[in-house]
Amino acid sequence: MERTEVVLSDSNQGEVQLFSNESKAGIMEISVGDGKLTVYHTEVNPEYEGRGFAKVLLEELASYARENGLKIVPLCPYVYAQFQRHPEVYNDVWLIPD
Repeated sequence: MERTEVVLSDSNQGEVQLFSNESKAGIMEISVGDGKLTVYHTEVNPEYEGRGFAKVLLEELASYARENGLKIVPLCPYVYAQFQRHPEVYNDVWLIPD
């Protein structure tokens, strides 16, 4: 069974964490501030690759942004590529530069 969790430090740096059967399977490195959620990196542990876990992390990221009124700055190449491929899904949370 998979579960996700957003963990932020007092300085608003943190991770979106994905667990599979209570083992950490992947993370997204993030920071939050000024109404923005910046995502820097997505990583799925090699033994969990090919199971769609990066997409699970992305869905948690987008849900967290929606629930908290944040716009996502996609510095992570994976997240940026998904935003470009599926703008209809992510336009509401994508902070598109001017």
